[in-house]
Amino acid sequence: MKHNKIIILGGGSAGWMTAATLIKAFPKKDITVIESPNIKTVGVGESTLGSINDWLDFLEIKDKDFMPFTKASYKLSIRFEDFYKKGDKGFHYPFGRVYENEQVGRKEFWFFKKKFYPKTKLSDYANSMSPQMALVNNNVLFKNENNEIPTFSFKDHVAYHFDASKFGEWLREYYCKPKGVKHIQEEIKTIETNEEGIKSLNKKYFADLFIDCTGFRSLLLSKTLKEPFKDYSKLLPNNKAWATSIKYKDKEKELKPYTNCTAIENGWVWNIPSWDKIGTGYVYSDKYVSDEKALEQLKKHLTKKGFNYSKSTFNNIKMRVGIHERIFVKNVCAIGLSAGFIEPLESNGLLSVHVFLMNLIRILERGTLTQFNKDNFNLGCKEFFNGFVEFVAAHYAFSSRTDTPYWQDIAKKSFYKNRIAENELTSTMRCYMDDFCYLNSRAGYHYIATGMNYFSVDVKVKNIPNKILDCIEKREQEVKRWDKLCKNKTSLLQFLTKEIYKQ
Repeated sequence: MKHNKIIILGGGSAGWMTAATLIKAFPKKDITVIESPNIKTVGVGESTLGSINDWLDFLEIKDKDFMPFTKASYKLSIRFEDFYKKGDKGFHYPFGRVYENEQVGRKEFWFFKKKFYPKTKLSDYANSMSPQMALVNNNVLFKNENNEIPTFSFKDHVAYHFDASKFGEWLREYYCKPKGVKHIQEEIKTIETNEEGIKSLNKKYFADLFIDCTGFRSLLLSKTLKEPFKDYSKLLPNNKAWATSIKYKDKEKELKPYTNCTAIENGWVWNIPSWDKIGTGYVYSDKYVSDEKALEQLKKHLTKKGFNYSKSTFNNIKMRVGIHERIFVKNVCAIGLSAGFIEPLESNGLLSVHVFLMNLIRILERGTLTQFNKDNFNLGCKEFFNGFVEFVAAHYAFSSRTDTPYWQDIAKKSFYKNRIAENELTSTMRCYMDDFCYLNSRAGYHYIATGMNYFSVDVKVKNIPNKILDCIEKREQEVKRWDKLCKNKTSLLQFLTKEIYKQ
């Protein structure tokens, strides 16, 4: 069957990202978004990863197009505080490529350095191997057109902090509707099915393909087609979140180019500085703490950090962590929360949306959609999703915290036993369980591992080569040079004011 008429059920960021992707790839298809006027979107996914730029390039959307409307800021890194242990001073996972050369490699340089100089801070690895940490540490931003900061590409190595709900609105009004996407606001009360899957919505909306973007409700895939959901709580226990936002007190200092994640008693707190506010919230497990107590813990944390939440509204969100056995079933494909969700750590919510969408258009481009195409889509999406689940799980596996029952249970957890793969460890799980393997270019394992004091015990320091010592000294001089260079650059606030907000 050629899927020329497509209905997307549900708006929000997932629904309108889906519509934008499909209308760009297939401008002649009949695409309609139906969303209920009575259902609010979750709208807490305010942080992205650098790979979103590939999707934006496909749509031919420039950052300056959507950033003012969505109150966006730039993001260069993710910082993790107190994940290794309380008071650990934190470490970064910066975006972009690692800076290596013939003299300095990750394994040879940092492992020898940490062994030879045991007091080396755990944050030193990112500072040494990612030159753009000089921008992060000095809270500055510039386009690096003269390559003063090696390996840093402004176009490729920045992500965004923005209001995800406003991003969906922008796509709807300024991208999708002008290109011909139809928009219907109506509550769906009746869903008819047949052997092909969904026959109609409210007995009047018919399509060849239905995209389920109804969030955690998963109205089509789960509630109607009854596709089984695979729960991942054995690996990731967090299932609740309190979300809010706070105003800036000192925007020049508080508007930072990174997402901050702080581990506390029963989970972790995010801190996402966008242009007009700081989004924050507490991801936790209700197995260990009540909603009321969790809210108290969040407020205590905010007070400790010096934030005023007296005028903030707190929203409680229940998360469904896991993914359906199949995402594409009959004539229904789920995108976003309706397909699956990990948890907000590592800003993966919108990531899975655009990754799944690019997989979807690849199979739709073939014209006739066979079962093989659907199976291939399901396999590719599940492999990506499962790999990222285990990457997020690594943040807990590496932790040494045992100060509460929550962290004590994590310390006792067998990440081998609770792996996702049925018969063997996936490549990513093996990756972070090995000594040196995780130091390849796969995602950010090397940053997470070194930031939590996980490195090989086999390095012999008695016979450390003079060449390595020379490399350590030279790289330290380079780090100082990058830092000095960035101290004279424009602050993030000033850069945004000039480039985006024109104030």
